[in-house]
Amino acid sequence: MRRFAIAEERCGFLSERGNIFLTLFVRGNRYNVCMSVDKNDAGTEAKEKKNRTRKRNATGASRTRHVVMTIFGICAGIFFAVAVVVAATNIYMINVVGDKIIDIEEASALGLGDNPPQCVEVLGASARGGKPSPILAKRIDTGMAVFAADAADVLLFSGDNGTNEYNEVAAMRSYALETGADYGVTDDVIILDYAGFSTYESMYRLRDVFLAKRAVVVTQEYHLYRALYVANRLGVDAYGVAAPGQDEGQLFRDIREIIARTKDFFFVIFDVQPTYLGDPVELTPFS
Repeated sequence: MRRFAIAEERCGFLSERGNIFLTLFVRGNRYNVCMSVDKNDAGTEAKEKKNRTRKRNATGASRTRHVVMTIFGICAGIFFAVAVVVAATNIYMINVVGDKIIDIEEASALGLGDNPPQCVEVLGASARGGKPSPILAKRIDTGMAVFAADAADVLLFSGDNGTNEYNEVAAMRSYALETGADYGVTDDVIILDYAGFSTYESMYRLRDVFLAKRAVVVTQEYHLYRALYVANRLGVDAYGVAAPGQDEGQLFRDIREIIARTKDFFFVIFDVQPTYLGDPVELTPFS
């Protein structure tokens, strides 16, 4: 036993099997105290604190991983659901109207039948400086060829004239008058739809403004599926003749069209109104 003198007090201790025995002598009185400690690790408290900190950090990291994985799972689920909807609507749309795409000879047969189409509608595309883009020029050329095959008595050019500076249909008309003599195209057989701001709106106005019951629609094949689907779902018996395509930029157009098909699929379901309707216009040649 070791003893220490502290003022008027004396104390002693004995370490044995991890216990500390204290004998305190205070003003002549003796007090025995036994405390359990880890005699082999004087830094137990520091280690325990470190362990507690490590556990807290591990718990925090685990919670963070759980939150991240949960968010990732939700995002993956949403992405998968959207992908399924997009794929399903595209496959359905293409299958439903695939047999409505015909060639010029078949369009001519429609025109010579008992219930001929009321118009050949050419859908707009980009036009700059009063000139149609190459892809739009091919649509106009094909539309004029369908018209010349007696598929209908009038050409309906539908496009975007949203501003004074941008006018697709004026460019379409000018191009048709410049190049359409061989097809028998004159100004009195051309009707313009200035508010065809989108494929959906062109088809909606075909029914509600131009009062068409039957029509032949001309655009590139990738675009025809959506145009024909919308028209037929709106009650127009529409057939399509595909214009030649253009390789440059086609991948971008295909990707955009995939999204647009799904968009218009739901537009038809919810009967989204076009930007403008207006007074009815007869689909007859001007006299």
